[in-house]
Amino acid sequence: MSTSSCSFADRCVTVLCCRFCQQVLSSRGMKAVLLADTETDLYSTDIPPTSTVGFIGNCYFTEICKCKLKNVACLKCGNVVGYHVIAPCKPCLLSCNNGHFWMFHSQTVFGINRLDSSGTNLLLWGNLPDSEESADEDTSSISEDEYIR
Repeated sequence: MSTSSCSFADRCVTVLCCRFCQQVLSSRGMKAVLLADTETDLYSTDIPPTSTVGFIGNCYFTEICKCKLKNVACLKCGNVVGYHVIAPCKPCLLSCNNGHFWMFHSQTVFGINRLDSSGTNLLLWGNLPDSEESADEDTSSISEDEYIR
């Protein structure tokens, strides 16, 4: 992962929710762009959201790069919401990237900016508490409204 020449510390941390059923999919989302096509807006997360999304279909490759991908669907409603980069290609690994391999389409999820512990400032990636970095994502039973409170 090549993150030394670019920084993501000033990016907002977002709660990612399924557009179809409003299920919270991840509490550690980041607004991103597709490395192979910077015109494509996405969200990404660094921790596998295994309690909220599941793999669907077969692995595939894109025409733009050689990353091996597999679609993921919301476990609550079953709609495809994004994909997991199973094996990134060398050009993508060598480019400026955030190290996130769980990608969500902006057409199928929406993000809500998180606030820091003061409740008044946006939480930035550079200020995420250390305890969250290793926490397993388990947001399957939390609705969007409950999470924001």
